[in-house]
Amino acid sequence: MIKVLESSEIKEVMDIWLETNIKAHSFIQEKYWIDNYNVVKEQYMPISKTFVYKENNIIKAFISIINNSFIGALFVLKEYQGQGIGIKLLNYCKSIYPSLELAVYAENISAVDFYKNCGFVIKSEQPNGDSGFKEYIMLWMKQE
Repeated sequence: MIKVLESSEIKEVMDIWLETNIKAHSFIQEKYWIDNYNVVKEQYMPISKTFVYKENNIIKAFISIINNSFIGALFVLKEYQGQGIGIKLLNYCKSIYPSLELAVYAENISAVDFYKNCGFVIKSEQPNGDSGFKEYIMLWMKQE
């Protein structure tokens, strides 16, 4: 089931954020993610509209949208990846928003391929402002 994040679920979602970032971005030191945990929790989560995918009382994934267009986060717990949950969350957001944009690390090939398979195109590339690693800005627009 996809639903809006409740305040009581923030710690669970942030734990998914931390665990999945560390595993997906082995090219970035773990300390970077630990150091940014509170920034994301206290600054980005409050300004995001976050949807969770919850089954059997377990949050398996979440997606956060900033300014009704920017995907600030899309993370699926490792043990639930490859089951179509990320696609379900993306499609849910595609049904709400006319366009979606995101930044993804170029070295995270599986994520880049995932977004391409979901209809996103690379709009530009740049160094990430915090980590310095190359990232792609990817865009999806609803077809009229």
